[in-house]
Order: sequence, then structure tokens, then C-alpha cells
Amino acid sequence: MSFTIDPPAQRLRRLRHHATLRDMVQEHRVSISDLVLPIFVKAEITEPQPIEAMPGHAQWPVERLDEEILQVIELGIPAVMLFGVPAYKDACGSSALLDDGVVQQAVKRIKQLAPDLLVITDLCFCEYTDHGHCGVLSSDQSDTVNNDATLVLLAEQAVSHAKAGADVIAPSGMMDGMVAAIRKGLDQFGFSHLPIMSYAVKYAS
Repeated sequence: MSFTIDPPAQRLRRLRHHATLRDMVQEHRVSISDLVLPIFVKAEITEPQPIEAMPGHAQWPVERLDEEILQVIELGIPAVMLFGVPAYKDACGSSALLDDGVVQQAVKRIKQLAPDLLVITDLCFCEYTDHGHCGVLSSDQSDTVNNDATLVLLAEQAVSHAKAGADVIAPSGMMDGMVAAIRKGLDQFGFSHLPIMSYAVKYAS
């Protein structure tokens, strides 16, 4: 049995035979200027605490952040993303809203040390609530997150981060309508220039 097959008119392999051509047409080129370093800031500790699940990373006290930020600058990493670990948790995640909260303090300290470093702040409540959900729960004790009440608090948290000096607000709480609510809150308080970077889709989180 034999077959006759017409040669393809399009031969993408033509672009692969030379290294320079491959470099010119490749879709992605990742460099250090594309990186964002996550930094975990924990309240009421005095020494960095290694994170077992993330080798090479630690939870940092605000007072020791300078060491990490100076290394970031030396390496040429252009941006950091801050995650807060508070000392106090309650049902509403109220410590996330404080002007002197752990993330707010960290933003101010980093901006004093490195004004040009892009500071992105994670916006969520799961680390701040005593039940671990990404928002406040419904009053019917169903353990269901009250989406709309959480939107109000997310906007309040975003404004608090903006006042501290954050450059980008990054919500991760997977609430319906959260970007629009945060945008409205930021705009109302004079932060219409601040971008929102939602990353509610997570991989290996």
C-alpha cells in the first residue's frame, strides 16, 4: 500500500534551522526585568523565619526588610509583591485595614529605602481572618462568604495600601465583581492612576 501526500506549502521548520532566526521569532524571552519577587512580611517577629514549603524564602519582620530590599536592588529585580502575615486575626480580617498594618508599614519602609522599586501588594483577607476564608462570612452562620460585604472591605483595604504608597494593587480573593469595586474605591479617594492586577487564577498555590 502506498500513499501520495502533497508537500506542505507552509513549513514552519524553516525558521528553526538558524539560531539567530529562532531567537528572532521566539514568542517569549524572560529576563530579570520581567521578574517580581514575593516578600512575606510578618508582624511581631524580630528575625526572618524560613518558609519550609518555599526553600529560599522567609517571612520577614518589617524592621529587617532593608536587607532583603538591598539584595533585590543589587540583583536588578525591578518589582516586589508583598504578602502580609498579621499578629491578630478576627472574623472580619480587620487588621488588614489598619493604616499601620504589617503590609502598610512594609510599603512605607520600602518606599523610603527604594522609591523607584515597583511595590505590588496582595489584596485578600484569607491571612487576616480567623476562619481562613477570603472574606467575611454570611450572618446566617452557613460558612458561606458574603461576597458583596467583602467587596466593600476589599475596596477599603486597597485604599489603605494606596495611601501607604503601593504602586499596584493585586487582588487574589476570587470575589465576584472585586476589580470593579476596588477601582471605584481607589477612584473615589484620588488614586485613579493606580493599576489593578487581578491574579485570582493560581497555579500550585
